[in-house]
Amino acid sequence: MGGRGTTQKRANEHEIVLERAMITRHYVMTWDLDRCVGCQIGPLVCPKEAVIHVEGEIVDGRLAKKSSVDIDAEKCVLCGICEVTCPKNAITLTINGQRENPVLVYEAFPDLIQSTTFDKEKFDWSRKDFVIDNCPTNVISYDEELDTLVVDDEHCIRCRQCEIASNGAFHVVQPWQGKVELRREKCIEGCLACADICPTRALHIDEDGELVLADYYCIKCGACMQVCPVKPEYEEYEFTFESQGVTKTVTRQRITNADELPIWVERWRVRHTPVQSAAWIAALTAMADDKAGAVEIDSKRALKRRDLLKALAGGKALLEENI
Repeated sequence: MGGRGTTQKRANEHEIVLERAMITRHYVMTWDLDRCVGCQIGPLVCPKEAVIHVEGEIVDGRLAKKSSVDIDAEKCVLCGICEVTCPKNAITLTINGQRENPVLVYEAFPDLIQSTTFDKEKFDWSRKDFVIDNCPTNVISYDEELDTLVVDDEHCIRCRQCEIASNGAFHVVQPWQGKVELRREKCIEGCLACADICPTRALHIDEDGELVLADYYCIKCGACMQVCPVKPEYEEYEFTFESQGVTKTVTRQRITNADELPIWVERWRVRHTPVQSAAWIAALTAMADDKAGAVEIDSKRALKRRDLLKALAGGKALLEENI
C-alpha cells in the first residue's frame, strides 16, 4: 500500500476505481465498465492522457468483446473532466463521500446543457409500454402514484428514442450537435461490429440483417469509429489559443482519411454554461470539428420520419396498425 496522497487503483471486469486519501480530501473515482462503450471522448479530453482506449475483439464481423478503457493511475489527477463529458454517464467522482467535481467547482469547465422532459397531456397512454421498452438504458419508468412517466436523469444518455416512441410527448435536449454518416459501400463485407457497440439504435441491424443508420438517435460518442476495423489515419498540428491573457500552443491530431471511413461522426458544437478557461478550450478543440455553420437534425421533421419509428423495437408493427 502507498502512503497518504498516493492514488490506489482497483479493477475488475465491471469497474475501475481510483482512490486517493488525503488529510482533508478523500477522492474516489469509479468507471462503470458495463456502461462504458470505449468511446472517443474520454481519451480525447483527458489533459494527462490517463484515459487509454482498450480495443474490442471482432469475430466473424460481430463484436465478441466490446471496447472499453483503462486508466493510468500514475497520470490521472482526478480532475473530473472525463466525468463531465462522458456520454454514457459511466463515471462518478466523489470527494469525502459526496458528489463533487473539481473542474466544475473551480469553473475550469462548464456544465453541459442537456435535459429530458415529459408532457403527460400530449401522451397517447396506449404507448406507455412501447416507450418504456425502447429506452436503451432503462431510465424511464411509470410512477403509479403520480400517474406519469419519470426519467432517471442522472443516467439518461439523451438518445431521443423516447421522443419518437412517444410521438413528441418527450422532449430531449442533447448537449452535442453534429452528424453521423454511414458509407455502407466502404464497410468490410459481413462486418456489423458498429451496430453491436452503438449505445443507441443509431446503428442497428434491421429485419433483413442489414446495417442501417437512424441518425437522429446518435449521441456523437464515436464508439462506432473506434470499433470499426477500417481505422482513421492521423497527422499532428499545432493549435494556439488565448485564455485569460495567456497564449498557449498545444499539439493535436486530426484525421486525414475521413473520406475512406465507413462510419463518420462529427461534433460541431456543444450546449454549455458560460465559461472561459484554457482547460475547456483545449478539450473543446480536441472534441469538436470546426462546423460553425452546420445545422442539426430538426426534431419536428424527425417525428414524421417512418424510418426512425421502424428502428424501434415493435415500431414496424405500430406503423402497420396506423396504416
